[in-house]
Amino acid sequence: MKQIIAIVKPFLVEKILDALRRAPLEAVSVAEVKGMGKQKSYLERYADTEYARTFLPKVEITVWVDDTRAEDVARKIVDVARTGRMGDGKIFILSAQPYEAVIDVATQRT
Repeated sequence: MKQIIAIVKPFLVEKILDALRRAPLEAVSVAEVKGMGKQKSYLERYADTEYARTFLPKVEITVWVDDTRAEDVARKIVDVARTGRMGDGKIFILSAQPYEAVIDVATQRT
């Protein structure tokens, strides 16, 4: 199993999720994050808003997929998220091992 982490511009999230709806995904999570990359503070305007800080709003989309589908899913995210401008985002592909812990409630005592 692979974990794909995509850090993208907020206005592209719905388009990316729509593109992934038919892909066989094990799980998906979405979180609002802030960060900076190579652009540092060079971007003075972002989505028609001025930012005085170097950290820009981004969204982190994390999906878990079968090993054989990881490349296709990552390519689909890139196709939708790439605007050709600085700050489009990053994609990371990691190996993931599911962990299932079974706790026997009857043996736990307080």
